[in-house]
Amino acid sequence: MTRIAKAVLITGASSGIGEAAARRLAADGHRVYLGARRTDRLETLAREIAAAGGSAAFRRLDVTDAADVHAFAEAARAELGRIDVLVNNAGVMPLSRLDAARTDEWDRMIDVNLRGVLHGIAATLPVMRAQGGGQIVNIASVGAYEVSPTAVVYCATKYAVRAISEGLRQESDGAIRVTVVSPGVTESELVDHLADAEARRIMKTYRAVALPAEAIADAIAYAVAQPPEVDVNEIVVRPAASAQ
Repeated sequence: MTRIAKAVLITGASSGIGEAAARRLAADGHRVYLGARRTDRLETLAREIAAAGGSAAFRRLDVTDAADVHAFAEAARAELGRIDVLVNNAGVMPLSRLDAARTDEWDRMIDVNLRGVLHGIAATLPVMRAQGGGQIVNIASVGAYEVSPTAVVYCATKYAVRAISEGLRQESDGAIRVTVVSPGVTESELVDHLADAEARRIMKTYRAVALPAEAIADAIAYAVAQPPEVDVNEIVVRPAASAQ
């Protein structure tokens, strides 16, 4: 398949799936523009991509701030000349039971996992429409298809991401490609700082078998690489050895 270099924006690019996607897409010849709050990591990542022969630039990004997301998109367009792909990857997962009433954590998940996705769409969709095309890749989760204890609010945000993606696909009439990539258990920092003891116990067992972030990056790269007339709508990737 002949690859066409695209201008790709990636949120949550400082670690995990976002970092792996940046490396993979840059290796495929795409120009990547990276966003996250930890600019020291973004700087290191961009330098390593450049050393490997790729093209990468970055800007600090808080996806919960709509104005900041618009500024990120404008800076990327100024740097790259266009916006071909947005990878809406930024996410948090502070798990706990509902009766723990960790409302601050619920608010944080809604702000990052849901509003952050909407902010990304709002900032890039007009640009893509003006160009005559583009692609939005939203990173959801197997939690967009099933609900588990301690993950109720997290799953709710991911169900919403899946619903938003399907709605955007229907509204786009083929002009904008929309892809949802839903990882199963994947190596990441999302569970490193769980405050809830029961959630830590459950996740230790749940994550006994986990995918490398590169497996999800490969799925993203596959969807991005398809010709304009092919719209890969949903990809679910789970560890082969896991029943989850």
